[in-house]
Amino acid sequence: MVIEIADAVQRSGNIALIACEGGTLSHVAQRTGAEIVPLPLHTKSPLSMRRNARRLESLIRTRKVSLVHAHSRAPAWSAFWATQRCKIPFVTTYHGAYSEAGLVKHRYNAVMASGDRVIAVSHFIADLIRARYRTPEERLRTIPGGVDITKFDPAAIMGDRVTRLAREWRLDMGEPTILMPGRLTSWKGQRVLISALARLRHRDAIAVFAGDDQGRDNYAQALITLAQSLGVADRIRLVGHNEDMPAAMMLADAVVNASTDPEAFGRTIIEAQAMGRVVIATDHGGARETIVPNETGYLVPPGDPGALAAALDTALDMHPDQRISWSVHARSHIMMHYSVAAMQQAVLETYAELLT
Repeated sequence: MVIEIADAVQRSGNIALIACEGGTLSHVAQRTGAEIVPLPLHTKSPLSMRRNARRLESLIRTRKVSLVHAHSRAPAWSAFWATQRCKIPFVTTYHGAYSEAGLVKHRYNAVMASGDRVIAVSHFIADLIRARYRTPEERLRTIPGGVDITKFDPAAIMGDRVTRLAREWRLDMGEPTILMPGRLTSWKGQRVLISALARLRHRDAIAVFAGDDQGRDNYAQALITLAQSLGVADRIRLVGHNEDMPAAMMLADAVVNASTDPEAFGRTIIEAQAMGRVVIATDHGGARETIVPNETGYLVPPGDPGALAAALDTALDMHPDQRISWSVHARSHIMMHYSVAAMQQAVLETYAELLT
C-alpha cells in the first residue's frame, strides 16, 4: 500500500519520500519514482525512536516536506513527534488489529489513532478504533486496500509463467493445487490448512505455502513435522517468498486465508478474487467485508480444519462451467469495489483535506 500511495503521489506531480529500513520491495518502490530515505525506523527502543524523530525533523525541514503518512507504530511515534515540532499534517493508516495486553501496549498502539486523519483499512478496523480510542468521526476515514486489476488479471498471465512455477514447486499440472499466500507465522493458520489437507476427499491435492519464514526456521520445521505426523508431508510445498503472485494464483484451484486472528483487511483475499480463483477465508475481520459468501468465496470458522476441508472439497468439486461463471462474478465484484485506483484517489483526497 505504501508503494501504491507513493506512485499516486508521484503521478499527481508531487514528490514521494519513503523513510524506512529498506527491504525486498525497495526496488519496486523506486520504480514508481519514489525516493527511499534509509532510516532505522524498525527499532522499538524509546531512545532510538526519539533519535529517529530528530532525523525525520531534519528531513522534513531540509526537503520541505508538507505531510507525513505513517504505516507502522514505531515509525509513527517518531513521525508524530517530528510533525508536532514542524507543525505539518500527520496521517496514519491503521493496518492491524493490534493486541492490547495492558496499558503500556494500549498506549504504544494509540499513536496509530493520533493522526490528523486516521485511515482504517476496513470497517472492522474503523469500529475497533472507535471502541479503543474514541477517535472523532471527523478525523476517521475508512479506505480499504485495493488490487491492481491490470496486474491481477487472468487474461494477462502467459502460460510460461505458470508452468515455470509448477516446475519450481514440483507440481503436476493435473493435480488439484491449493495456495496459501502469506508469511510463515502461527496466526496465519498454516497448521489449520495442513490438518485440513489430511481430511480432504481429494487425496491428490497439494498445498503450496508461498511466504517467507522471516528467520522462523523452527516454525517451518514444525509445519513439516506436523505434515509428517498426519501423513501428508509429500503433499505440502514450502516455497518461500514468491515475486509472481498473479501466476501463483493462476496455478491454484483454490486460495486459502486461514488466519486464526482477524485480518485487518486481507489483501490476498481480494487479489485471489480478482484472479477469479475460489477463495476460502476465516469468518472474521476484513474477510467478512470483501467476500460475498458462496458467491465470490467461502467463509469458515477460524481454527476449524474440518470446515476448511469441507469448503475445499466443495471448491475442488466444481464443474469447469461453474468455475468459469464463478471467476467472472468474483472478478467483477473486486473491480467494482476494491480497485487500487479508488484507494489511491481516496488517500490523495484525504491529503488534500489537510493541505488545502
